[in-house]
Amino acid sequence: MRLGPWEILLILVIVMVVFGVGKLPEVGKQIGKGIRDFKKYSQGGDDEEPKPSNGQAAKSLSELEVTRAKLEATEAKLKALEASTKKSE
Repeated sequence: MRLGPWEILLILVIVMVVFGVGKLPEVGKQIGKGIRDFKKYSQGGDDEEPKPSNGQAAKSLSELEVTRAKLEATEAKLKALEASTKKSE
């Protein structure tokens, strides 16, 4: 069974009424992701995430270093707060 242009138009109008025009890009993105995931797993794809390229890995590494520095600063503040609390007791 083939869908003609009128059937496709009717489906698009119903989708716009149900989801609203503002949500259409988000809905399309989710549908595309679902189709890609379905194809990936139906073809025996592995469960691993795709490995990032060198540029993405470097960016992720720098983000990790920034996050680690923030964590260390927070730990230092916590230790100082604990020390000041112990002194006041």
